[in-house]
Amino acid sequence: MDRRTFLASTAAVIAAGPALAFRNYGPGIVEKELKAGKTVFVDFAADWCSTCRAQEAKIRKLRKENPAYDANVTFIRVDWDKYGNSKLANRLNIPRRSTLVVLKGDQELGRIVAGTRENEIKALLDTALAAAVA
Repeated sequence: MDRRTFLASTAAVIAAGPALAFRNYGPGIVEKELKAGKTVFVDFAADWCSTCRAQEAKIRKLRKENPAYDANVTFIRVDWDKYGNSKLANRLNIPRRSTLVVLKGDQELGRIVAGTRENEIKALLDTALAAAVA
């Protein structure tokens, strides 16, 4: 990671605050959360991806506006450059970075591929929240 990307990423995390951070993906983490009964919002993203940054900004804004998302949904970011060919990405048939997926149990509840419209992202977050509190 170059210095500019590092500084921009650090600033974004600090501005978002710890409650709005994504957990970083590692093999088995999604399965562990699902097995524990959690609803999981998975963001397949790359630091260099402008679409991913646009999605992240809207997700951060919406999460800040509605703390119920963070209280009920587990947010996990999958580094596309590192895990784009992982078992998880292959199992979910993830076509590219900038893919957002909501999972609960053994079901996929929703997906956005390269979409950046706020209303579309909010609808996916609301799907996750509804599943988490059901």
